[in-house]
This record gives sequence, C-alpha cells and structure tokens, in this order.
Amino acid sequence: MMVRPMRAKTRSNIYSQFAEDRDYVLFHGDCRKLLNRIPSGSIDLTVTSPPYFMGKDYDKSTKVEDFVSFHEALLPEIVRVTRQEGSICWQVGYHVRNGVITPLDFLVHDIFSRLGEVFLRNRIVWTYGHGLHSKKRFSGRHEMILWYTKGAHYYFDLDSVRVPQKYPGKRHYKGTKKGEFSGNPLGKNPSDVWEIPNVKANHIEKTEHPCQFPVALVRRLVRSLAPVRGRVLDPFAGSGSTGVAAILEGRKFVGCEVNPGYCRIARERCRCALKGKARVRAIDRPIFEPQASMSVAQKPAYFV
Repeated sequence: MMVRPMRAKTRSNIYSQFAEDRDYVLFHGDCRKLLNRIPSGSIDLTVTSPPYFMGKDYDKSTKVEDFVSFHEALLPEIVRVTRQEGSICWQVGYHVRNGVITPLDFLVHDIFSRLGEVFLRNRIVWTYGHGLHSKKRFSGRHEMILWYTKGAHYYFDLDSVRVPQKYPGKRHYKGTKKGEFSGNPLGKNPSDVWEIPNVKANHIEKTEHPCQFPVALVRRLVRSLAPVRGRVLDPFAGSGSTGVAAILEGRKFVGCEVNPGYCRIARERCRCALKGKARVRAIDRPIFEPQASMSVAQKPAYFV
C-alpha cells in the first residue's frame, strides 16, 4: 500500500487523508496546525509524550511555565478531536532544573481537570531499569502515563492485555468454588505499574532520537483502548513508536513531527511495520535478570 506524508493546507484536504483505506498519515510540521484541521470526534486514542521543556533540541524553552502555557493551548484541541468514548494517554516525567524536580503529571492533570470533558481513569507508573545516575538524590527510574476518557462510557478491552498469573495453579480452598481455579484463565490484570525496558544503548529499537518510546509500552495501550481499525493519534511522533505499535495492532495512525530528521525515521519505521519487518522488542518478552554467578561473557545484552 502506498504511504504518503501529509502536507495538507486545508481542512478538506486533511479530511481526505483520513480515508478508510489509509493505514497511516504522517504530517511534518507543528502539531497545532494539524490539530486545527482534524475533524472533531475523529480520533479513538491519543498516545504521546510531549516535550518536557528541558533543553532538548526539540524544546522551545527550559521554563516549566512555558510547558504549562503550551499545554493550556494544546489540550483543548486534543479533547476536541477525541471521539466520545475515546481515550487520551499523556506520558510525562519530571522537569529538572538546578537539581529541583517538578512532576509534570501534576501540571497536566490540573489543565485537563479544568476542561470538564475528560475523566482520569488511571495514573500508570512506567518503571524501567536504566537511566542517569544521580549523586544528590535517588536516581529516577519511572515516569507516568495519565489515561483519560472522554465521557463516562469508554472502550476498554482488558482481556487483550492480560498477563500470566503469578500462581496459575492456585485454587479456591473453601466455599462453593472450592477446588476451582481462583484466577482468570486468560491471565491477570497488568495493574497500574508497568515494568518495560526503556530504549537505551543496545535496545533493538534504538534510533537517533534521544527519548523514544518502547513500542511495547504503546502496544498495551493501543490493544486495550482503541478498537481494531480505530484511529490512533500521536501529535509528537518522534521516531514513530506509536505509529509502529498502531500498525502492528491493526489500527490506523495519524502522527505529527516537527523535526524533519525524526520525521524521516518515523516514516521509515512505519513502512517497515506495514511490510512486517519492524524491529521491535516482543511485548511479552520477560526482562532479563542476570545472576551474580554469571561471567560478563555469559550475560547477554540487556535489551537486545
């Protein structure tokens, strides 16, 4: 299937890019220009991680106040394009300046709560094993995903993301269910703490982007929160991890990336996903835990 970048100028042209036979659309430019042209209620799920305003090459400021004002202008548009019963997943960490941290999810939730159309369903902790080592505070090894729904009723497919039971053979020992298995045969709820390796060093998904999503993190959100052939949006597409996850899970993708280099990477990764050649870490692959008795040669690359 032919895939084209989206460089539309008018609302009608943007709408035509949402044709039912199109698997993904990637817009090179400012996401606010794209959002202004997306029809209301046309997105099933937004999954993204915005700039933290900490001096990266894609940041426009290093001030947390600018992070807030940017979101005050952006989030109403995100809510507008989300369909009723749709979801928004906003992944953020911490703004750090002079050794002082500000939890960005606090600031994001304050803005969302003022909009009145969305409801916070989960504050998911994404924890990972690798990162910068701090000397004057405990090293940060987690970030947050805020999951909001638009409206009281919403799409949620828990069975699609269940994980293996810790004690799969456990049975009820008394009562009317005595002797029956006590856990769900499809597996257990993955809870609101997700341990998924971040993309560092030898991770199979590593690109030139300095802060990319692991595809497995997005796949769990896409599987559970967007219907098959539903439309997934990432206004800060970066290296295209959300697009790869959406395509692998049979959903459509609409993305936006302002950096031309990252946009090229995202487009190539989406093309590979369409061809079944995406390089991704398996969503159900357990995290390797080296044993103290192992030699360095016996320890495989942690992320490969």
